[in-house]
Amino acid sequence: MPDGVYNVLFLCTGNSARSILAEAILNRDGRGKFKAFSAGSQPAGIVRAEALELLKKLNFKTEDFRSKDWSEFAEPGAPEMDFVFTVCDNAAKETCPVWPGQPMSAHWGVPDPAAMRGNESERQLAFSDTFRMLNNRISIFINLPMSSLDKMSLQKKLEEIGKSDG
Repeated sequence: MPDGVYNVLFLCTGNSARSILAEAILNRDGRGKFKAFSAGSQPAGIVRAEALELLKKLNFKTEDFRSKDWSEFAEPGAPEMDFVFTVCDNAAKETCPVWPGQPMSAHWGVPDPAAMRGNESERQLAFSDTFRMLNNRISIFINLPMSSLDKMSLQKKLEEIGKSDG
């Protein structure tokens, strides 16, 4: 693994909630060690208001978030990724994007809070629960002893994190 800052891409289908939350968490908590990005295979074109409201409530800066196509990160001049995590929910039969190339990758599926069809407090709870799961996984990830793990051990740890209930 390279020394310095690790580039991390969170992929989802719509890039409107889960991957945005993950990007926000890692950029704040992994400062100096990680630079997070997010994108979608079929971007919704908007970031969900519930996601932005939750982030604002938790004192995150939200002005730079936008729903974007993952092809932006496959173009010449784009940052080279060290890690790629898919956060779509296989249990809901979502199609997760597959990233080409050689970065370390793992599936960290979480339920889509944007799919919640309930009243406002039920939707807010779904977004908060998704945030909690991603925050717990990212906390484990940023505390891994990167320099002392070989590639196979690190890959195994990344997959284990994705299986945790967050």
